[in-house]
Amino acid sequence: MNLKRYLHSKWIKAREMWDVFVNELRRIFRDPGVLVIFFVATLAYPILYNFIYWKDNVENVPVAVVDMSCSQESRAFLHKWNATPDVTITHYCTSMAEAEQLMRAQKVHGIIFFPSDYAECLNTGMKTAHISLYCDMSSFLYMKAVFLSCNRVMLEDMSRIQVDRYEAMGYDKQFSWQLVQAAPYTETALFCESGGYASFLIPAVLMLILHQTLFFGICMLGGTAREENGELFLLPGRRRGYSVLRITLGRSAAYFLIYYALGALVLLGVPRLFHLPHIGDPIAILKLLVPYLLAVIYFSMTASVFTTNRESGMVLFISTSLIFLFIAGVSWPQQMLPDAWRYLSYIIPYTWGVHGFLHINSMGATLATTAREYIALWILAGGYFLTTCLALAISGYRHDHPKTQSH
Repeated sequence: MNLKRYLHSKWIKAREMWDVFVNELRRIFRDPGVLVIFFVATLAYPILYNFIYWKDNVENVPVAVVDMSCSQESRAFLHKWNATPDVTITHYCTSMAEAEQLMRAQKVHGIIFFPSDYAECLNTGMKTAHISLYCDMSSFLYMKAVFLSCNRVMLEDMSRIQVDRYEAMGYDKQFSWQLVQAAPYTETALFCESGGYASFLIPAVLMLILHQTLFFGICMLGGTAREENGELFLLPGRRRGYSVLRITLGRSAAYFLIYYALGALVLLGVPRLFHLPHIGDPIAILKLLVPYLLAVIYFSMTASVFTTNRESGMVLFISTSLIFLFIAGVSWPQQMLPDAWRYLSYIIPYTWGVHGFLHINSMGATLATTAREYIALWILAGGYFLTTCLALAISGYRHDHPKTQSH
């Protein structure tokens, strides 16, 4: 009898979770806005970003020259710069105004300016020689090609000038080179051999897209439910006595079912479709995806408790996307961030998820070697699960015990 009663109670609890799960799926598929965010945006954004940065590197970027020095030194610099595969000098201008008009017309994407005292400063060594470089920031690819190619030529010229000055002081040429480069090195790109922007950025953006579209969609559902149901806005089945625990598990299961399929398609399919780095084990990526999605789901469900209307999700989506990408340490070294921002990044699931994914997908690490990120995601998933349950329990309590208004 006790066993039968125990099994019956378990069946009731499972049935309650199933009711919440089915109800949440209905809410998702009956909301056109959420469908667009969950399915269209999640699948379209990776393709859009890859088409924008389809070419990892651009070559023969047209540039203009304003050479007020007209010296042998400036011509030698320009000859070396023009010989690089990144740029092509297409215009020689007599003034900066003329060069600026060419850039506004998009006929050139970079301008280099040599002042009149450039050769004098190099030859006398009394003053620092200056070169001004202007880049078209309408595309990072143009800026990268113009800036890095000019920087390489400049560094090469600096080494040669230093050697010439040491020789003028009476040093041997071989010893002069040793003074300039005391520790010779060879630069080798390990995980982004092309040095391309897409290979570097897109894998990190894929994880951000999963994070932010899920976050946005759940907050939209939360805002809609609050407008319709008041204080019970996130507690479907509460009136039938369902517990907060089963409501939380049922709702999160609906999100996890949808996004595990979408996440597997995005993280495994997009890098192969667009020939991005994908040297990691797909099974390890799918295992990492489990705690990552759970952490994002409960993080978003906690945030959705505080959304007052449907539009709040859009505000949170726009205001946090670039912040999450920046403080995660992808576009800027995390060690260079202020302590407050670095500590904040530790409680964002994207921070741990993107590092774990890049380690496995782009660097070929195993799940064991990225255990730090894997464990951190499980901890965040557990922590945000508790905050979600607590926030929903408070909402239920406020509904069950309304404040007595004095007359």
